[in-house]
Amino acid sequence: MLTGFGVVSSIGIGAAEFTESLKAGRSGAKPISIFDVEGFAHSNGCEVSSFDPEQWVHNTPISSLGRASRFAVGAARMALQDAGLEPAQLADRRGLISLGTTDGESYELDQLVAVELADGPERMDPEVVRRVSPVRLSTAIAQELGLTNVEAQTIATACSAGNYAIGYGFDAVSSGEAEFALCGGADAMCRKTFTGFYRLGTIAPECCQPFDVNRKGILTGEGAGVLVLERLDSALARGATIYAEVLGYGLNCDAYHQVAPNGASVASCMDIALKNAGVKPEEVDLISAHGTGTKANDITEAHAIRDVFGTAPPRTISLKSMLGHTMGAASALGAIASGLAIAHGFIPPTINHTETDPECEIDCVPNHAVEADLRIVQNNGLAFGGNNAIVILGKYEDGRESRENAA
Repeated sequence: MLTGFGVVSSIGIGAAEFTESLKAGRSGAKPISIFDVEGFAHSNGCEVSSFDPEQWVHNTPISSLGRASRFAVGAARMALQDAGLEPAQLADRRGLISLGTTDGESYELDQLVAVELADGPERMDPEVVRRVSPVRLSTAIAQELGLTNVEAQTIATACSAGNYAIGYGFDAVSSGEAEFALCGGADAMCRKTFTGFYRLGTIAPECCQPFDVNRKGILTGEGAGVLVLERLDSALARGATIYAEVLGYGLNCDAYHQVAPNGASVASCMDIALKNAGVKPEEVDLISAHGTGTKANDITEAHAIRDVFGTAPPRTISLKSMLGHTMGAASALGAIASGLAIAHGFIPPTINHTETDPECEIDCVPNHAVEADLRIVQNNGLAFGGNNAIVILGKYEDGRESRENAA
């Protein structure tokens, strides 16, 4: 069961603010300020500007944490607070911390490379060097919260990594290997990633327009999403609010191409996830798509959805229209948005929409949120190299016999 959400994003900090922004269809797009963008013809991004790490990081020197780790630690503390849990309550319980990422601490690596090129490696700041390890995304959470009886994993499967981390947490909790899991993803914007996408010709000049006939690419973003996952009996025993139930997930890796998605593999991953969750395609009420706003992704993903769901697929939205592409945090924030949509009875919109590309053929809920009674939501995560991960969430109904090993 998902009982707590922590959110650091360009459109809101914390679950409540994130919910309101999703309902309002707010955009996080603005000119990038955290690294030098001189020489680029366009440089909008979805930068986190309202996060104060000192509000959330209490026991760890902030100077020891990279930008992404600050987001991750803050989101983890928020998630526990949202779940009504104190770290001391978890200190003696066997747990799991699993965080996904694309770049790790590349924001810090940018700084080190700049110093190396300008002044030589001997001028690198040792404190910045110590922040770089991506393992810190998960271990820093354990350190900050005083959790010593945990496995701490950082999963580097790029843009689908948040869903990988949730699937790992689901297995650990449902099997009894862990009593709880803190799982999700985090990444910080960096010049390296922005430049890479820019040179691929996939950075949009102003905004991200998934599934739109006029779409021009992605905006890079940043943030973190952390979810508290626990067994049903644990949640009920302490009277926790249950946002949603993790029903199952699917993973595959086709290694088809470094950057191009493979439609058959994406469809196969959906089939795997639905079968793992015990869900029929016609039972899915909403798909939170990967939906990057690139020509290749949107058409490939839309065709794969129609291959699985037929000619009348569920409404299919893209949060990246609001959040930009938050890399390793993307599917974690997607899972949180899906849980909030289930709990609060609404579908977030795909903003910046003018006209749906005829090659996509989906209802992307353009520009305005709609009320909806959602029972099952599919959250897609697709990554370079064909690393696909899809999580299925369901509405928990009080008094209903939950499935065996529910989490």
